[in-house]
Amino acid sequence: MRIRFVTFMTMVVSLCITTASFAAAPIKIGALFAITGPAAFLGEPERNTAKMVVDEINKAGGVKGHLLELVAYDTSGDATKAVQLATRLIKDDKVVAIIGPSTTGETMAVIPVVEKDHIPLISCSAGSKITDPVKHWVFKTAQNDTLAVGKIYEYLQRHKQSKVAILTVSDGFGASGREQLKAQAGKYGISIVSDDTYGPKDTDMTAQLTKIRGSQAQAIICWGTNPGPALIAKNARQLGIRIPLFMSHGVSSKKFIELAGEAAEGIRLPSGKVLVADMLSKSDAQKKSLMAFVKDYNNHYRAEGDHFGGHAWDAVMLIKTAVEQGATSAASIRDQLEKTRNFHGIGGTFNYSAQDHAGLGKDAFVLVEVKNKDWVIVK
Repeated sequence: MRIRFVTFMTMVVSLCITTASFAAAPIKIGALFAITGPAAFLGEPERNTAKMVVDEINKAGGVKGHLLELVAYDTSGDATKAVQLATRLIKDDKVVAIIGPSTTGETMAVIPVVEKDHIPLISCSAGSKITDPVKHWVFKTAQNDTLAVGKIYEYLQRHKQSKVAILTVSDGFGASGREQLKAQAGKYGISIVSDDTYGPKDTDMTAQLTKIRGSQAQAIICWGTNPGPALIAKNARQLGIRIPLFMSHGVSSKKFIELAGEAAEGIRLPSGKVLVADMLSKSDAQKKSLMAFVKDYNNHYRAEGDHFGGHAWDAVMLIKTAVEQGATSAASIRDQLEKTRNFHGIGGTFNYSAQDHAGLGKDAFVLVEVKNKDWVIVK
């Protein structure tokens, strides 16, 4: 009996070892999000979404036998901290890809790190310079400010409003937007009659708006992320400014309406379609993904899935798609990302190539307006 028992146990141990040896190793994905600090309205939904999607993928058995392991850190929106944490993800955590950071400034600071260490980065930030010119290891899911500016200018051109004032925040996102606002103006017959900036921590922009009120501007375009644009909306209302006020896609979430209150009414901005997913036609290629994301996020967090969480959804799902094609190493994931075609995500339909690591076209945006404390599509 003893010999039989020992033989049986040997077989069991052997089987366990054999089974373990055939188990696919987990794929470690790093994430850098501004979960706290001024940019938390970006980073918190991004973190929530990334965790939600990874958990669901793993519950379904992973990807081709591989579980996904998410290693997420809070950058607090600080570029220096983002660089330190990116290095930690690569050197200590041994991730094969990184999603994030949440802001353009952080992303630009992290790019040299991932380029040097050959790790694919899928940024959740909007600045055009992130992928223009193309960097070998860097992709993005947030829609470019180039496209956002074009969406606003097309509207102004149609409505014969050619004189605009621009008011941009003095950070990476604002600088990129200001550059595009100036660069594209001539193409649409737009004259910039006032060009001013404000600081990320400024709490009153009455002086800049008073200057604009005295100009010939037929519309104001503000480029920034919360809370600054909400304060500008309130200041403009206090000053009795009646000309149209446009915001950037940097505030396209319910948070902006919450912060700006009554002053948000009538404000227009370019946005990804997720804010108005239920208003899209059934033929829209993104609608299925958008509605599933909105429902899923609400089930998990009792809140509406937004534009920003969508950037993280796209990033995780793009990596999942790469792994489904057999990519498991940093280099192979990068190569598969570049081959992405007709991926219907939350931010738009992605088509990456060696010449384009942003991957989106004009159809990624719709122009939306605040009406009765909610978003509607501008017809």
